[in-house]
Amino acid sequence: MILAFQILLVITSLLMIALVLLHKGRGGGLSDMFGGGVSSGLGGSSVAERNLDRITIGTGVLWIACVIALGYLYKLAA
Repeated sequence: MILAFQILLVITSLLMIALVLLHKGRGGGLSDMFGGGVSSGLGGSSVAERNLDRITIGTGVLWIACVIALGYLYKLAA
């Protein structure tokens, strides 16, 4: 059981990395923090961006569930 959760954790971790990198950047980074960039409004987000957000949130919830389950299983095994 622990091995299955470990494998799922690795898969969801790699998927989270890929999904976060697919998101469109919203800020100008360091220049925005010091007032160098002009920020636009939120603008309209496309259906693809909203679906990407939903998939990312779902993957994050699954990742958190795996971490909690592994912690619980390790505690029971000790």
